[in-house]
Amino acid sequence: MIDPAYAKAIIKEKLSPPRYIHSLNVAKEAQELAIQHGGDGQRAYLAGILHDYAKGLSADILIAIAEEYHAIENEIEYLIPHILHAKVGAILLKKDKIITDSRILNAIASHTLGNLQMDILDKIIFLADMIEPGRDYPQHQRLHCLAYKNLDEAMLFGLELTIRHCLENRRLLHPKTVKVRNIYLKICK
Repeated sequence: MIDPAYAKAIIKEKLSPPRYIHSLNVAKEAQELAIQHGGDGQRAYLAGILHDYAKGLSADILIAIAEEYHAIENEIEYLIPHILHAKVGAILLKKDKIITDSRILNAIASHTLGNLQMDILDKIIFLADMIEPGRDYPQHQRLHCLAYKNLDEAMLFGLELTIRHCLENRRLLHPKTVKVRNIYLKICK
């Protein structure tokens, strides 16, 4: 596993200063969530630091890399290519030989849309990205509290917040988000 200081240096070069601070916040939140829920704090911290590895790439580059690695799952990704930064980030971290740990790569790849089968690290990174202290939206505090109590309940609430936000702002909604939300609805019933 790579040294966290090295991961921070890599991300600091790749991201804008506000996005770098966001990554530091996500890493800290992820580590705390992992400790709370019996997960691997070191993995969570690294995944949090590196989760936006491809965030600064243009839409054209994100699409090109996703196509090259056959990572396009749905045609909607051509219409909202910024959501590809998660999958492309995992692809590039592996390609650049920065991370080889499949659990960290999976958590990074699924931090925007979720995934149909998510382990504890996947949930932690998804939620840490939403609840880090730099975020400001209605229900932030409620989601933060839920994340520290029950990851599955927090996933359901977080996915529903995302869906509601997309609907209220007339944004395209990836069908995977709906599928993942329905999985957590079943889990939480």
